[in-house]
Amino acid sequence: MSFKNYTQRVNQHLDGYLSNQGSLTEAMRYSVLSGGKRFRPILTYTVANVFDTDLNLADSSACAVELIHAYSLIHDDLPAMDDDDIRHNQPACHKQFGEAQAILAGDGLQALAFKVLTNDKSLTAQVRIALLQTLTDASFEMAEGQSIDLSVVSQVVDVETLKNMHQKKTGALLNCAVKLGTLISDQCSADDRQILDGFSKDIGLAYQIQDDVLDVLTPEGILGKKQNSDADKDKPTYPALLGLDEATQTYQKLYAQALARLEQLSVNADELRKLTQQLQSRKF
Repeated sequence: MSFKNYTQRVNQHLDGYLSNQGSLTEAMRYSVLSGGKRFRPILTYTVANVFDTDLNLADSSACAVELIHAYSLIHDDLPAMDDDDIRHNQPACHKQFGEAQAILAGDGLQALAFKVLTNDKSLTAQVRIALLQTLTDASFEMAEGQSIDLSVVSQVVDVETLKNMHQKKTGALLNCAVKLGTLISDQCSADDRQILDGFSKDIGLAYQIQDDVLDVLTPEGILGKKQNSDADKDKPTYPALLGLDEATQTYQKLYAQALARLEQLSVNADELRKLTQQLQSRKF
């Protein structure tokens, strides 16, 4: 299945889950269905597929990880957080519906993510518990990463501090997306899971460093949000700390390292390799 088909598949299921969420329906649908790369659910589907797993078993995990991502963006955009007015080339949720409704929409999406996994009767109770534990851990790490991000504004930090922040704020949920795919795949061995854990940590950090670089280089209309937003807020970033060239080399090396790890898998990893290469060459 192509990555475009994965996107269509998760969008169809998200549309169903978001069809009736009471008074929060409009704000939740606006934030989830209006755009986004869907990289995290695509990762979950791709991992499941390379192990010949029935994709029906992956639908709830793909939706859950995207719902958590969407909730995090709503809250990140709030004035008390990153104070961003544009998301996916449209007004951020709090600009469209007000801050209170945006907070509640984010809360609702977070709760819905866990409900989707809990209610998936096609998975055994043991697998559902493992999925919930994984998503819970990643969600907390993501929140911790955002806390670190807010605490270091206008401060001089070293590379290790920045790396730790990125691994939590961005990397944790990417790692989770991969792990969810392994947990529903009976053919995924312990060795394969360990390899993919390293792979996901590499691409998680690479993805955020690349975002930092693209924030400087990519025009606002392509980026889908304000250009140079991190610099305007005096946030520490890899380009600010290392310069554009070294930051670019750093994320390119991480992608190369991730691709090398895929060679060790017990299955044909061509689909994951292609996805990684697409990420490496993205412009937004």
